[in-house]
Amino acid sequence: MTTSSAAIVAEGLRKRYRDGLALDGFDLEVASGTVCGLLGPNGAGKTTSVRILSTLLRPDGGHAEVAGFDVTRQPDQVRYRIGLVGQHPALDEALSGRQNLVLFGLLFHLGRRRARQRAVELLERFGLADVGEQPVSTYSGGMRRRLDLAAGMVLAPAVLFLDEPTTGLDPRGRNEVWESIRVLVRAGTTVLLTTQHLDEADQLADRISVVEAGRVIADGTPDELKTRLGGDRIEVIVGKPTDLALAVEQVRRVVADEPTVDVDRRAISAGVGHRAGAVVEVLRALDAAQVAVVDIALRRPTLDDVFLHVTGHRVTAEVAA
Repeated sequence: MTTSSAAIVAEGLRKRYRDGLALDGFDLEVASGTVCGLLGPNGAGKTTSVRILSTLLRPDGGHAEVAGFDVTRQPDQVRYRIGLVGQHPALDEALSGRQNLVLFGLLFHLGRRRARQRAVELLERFGLADVGEQPVSTYSGGMRRRLDLAAGMVLAPAVLFLDEPTTGLDPRGRNEVWESIRVLVRAGTTVLLTTQHLDEADQLADRISVVEAGRVIADGTPDELKTRLGGDRIEVIVGKPTDLALAVEQVRRVVADEPTVDVDRRAISAGVGHRAGAVVEVLRALDAAQVAVVDIALRRPTLDDVFLHVTGHRVTAEVAA
């Protein structure tokens, strides 16, 4: 249901393509001035939902509002209040970074003087002031990404859609973008973020919605989602792939939780609650079964555990949906 504090509301959104349903009863509510991380495996419907919410695509059914306006009946009102940064930079490479930002300002009807002022502000914020007069064709991939993000922030929009905002950035560049996003949110902007980087979602998101087969299947704060897995988890990495099945059998005998397996990493993970002695028990069982262990540890659940648990996929394997 729509609430007065919600900047984004989607109810029962449906969208069909030739090869099937992309959205099948998609529901989402994002409170104003917060960051919502949208996670999901390949083909889950994340990009389709963002395209509908940003008025680039019409739904086949359901209802959605952004910044208090209906995305289908009032698209112009929605567009005036949102920013959208897609997966690929939307820049004119023949123009300089400053000229690109001025152009976006003029397209948003800021007026030439204000557009120039805003360009200077954004170049400084994103660490591009020293290259602002250079053609974008000379920029590195990370620099282009930062400029593209700056272009999406020209109006300091009420709602900002970010699709993989830090792709191609080094750790320093990622931290700069993260801080810029935090500044926007503190000023009241609402952010809907799709990302492959779970640490990014953990750093930025107030709430996370996990999408699978066109609908949200899990929703909550990062801590709430981790807590639902139940206490600590034990992780075992075995030396040989052929030992995985036997290792799973031994772990299953010791812990109550059904183990999950990452074949590529030769890793087995299972919830153990708060049993401090679980590591020793599992290690003894594996030793008795003559399973060579490379590493074993007890740790808190991560968002990767949450994602794997609810979808059956690791987020690191995903591409744009």
